[in-house]
Amino acid sequence: MPKPLISIEKSDHVATVRFDRPERANAVSQAFLVELESVARSFRDDVETRCVVFTGNGKHFCSGADLSERRDTAESILGRQRQLRAGERAMEALLAMDQVTIAAWNGAAMGGGACIATALDFRVAADNAFAQYPEVLLGMNLMWRSLPLTVRLVGTSRAMRLVAGGERVNAETLLAWGMVDEVVPAAELSATAQRWAEDYAGKPPIAVQMIKRSINAIAGMNDAALMHMDADQNLLTATTDDRGEAARSYLDKRRGDFSGQ
Repeated sequence: MPKPLISIEKSDHVATVRFDRPERANAVSQAFLVELESVARSFRDDVETRCVVFTGNGKHFCSGADLSERRDTAESILGRQRQLRAGERAMEALLAMDQVTIAAWNGAAMGGGACIATALDFRVAADNAFAQYPEVLLGMNLMWRSLPLTVRLVGTSRAMRLVAGGERVNAETLLAWGMVDEVVPAAELSATAQRWAEDYAGKPPIAVQMIKRSINAIAGMNDAALMHMDADQNLLTATTDDRGEAARSYLDKRRGDFSGQ
């Protein structure tokens, strides 16, 4: 049986979910996404856990897509579309959690890792944390219905800088932009996230969870209507000449020569 990629620890009313691929900087594989969805849904009937902290073992929270893994293994377009939507399903499962969720963000949250962080309720970051969406640098759109989450947190122009510009942004800037809620020295990250978790776990859970569901419903009421085709858009970008040139120039560390074809 394959080693689990994610572990869960529970103590009183707080659970800690740990991404456990430190040798790959907790990179996102297809199996990781399936397991993440399962882990998030495992809390559906758990009425004892009131707050869940998500963090990454090792130096990084989550470095994004595992580029060593080929994703388009399905023979048909329909099959590839279903594979691409695995991340969407995982984000939906995180957003649907009744418990208050907190990212204890250490090091990198890139691409899919940043999507995970923004799908949680709060983000406590170590002073070595940073975010980047490198999808555009590879000729891709941002998937997993995550664009609205970024826009809500940082606003339109900063979302453009992050997602269309592919900028790498450090922890202090992310705090100023509103993507993270607190920045602490790396050595204090775990204890600070635990303090946040215990604070929310100590509040009346029925009221807190109703408020959370209402806030998310208000904020995300149009998300599905706007972002239902982001996997299809990714399939479209995969057919372009610019996608191949983007990947080559990214690996060669040179400026791409793009034709719009």
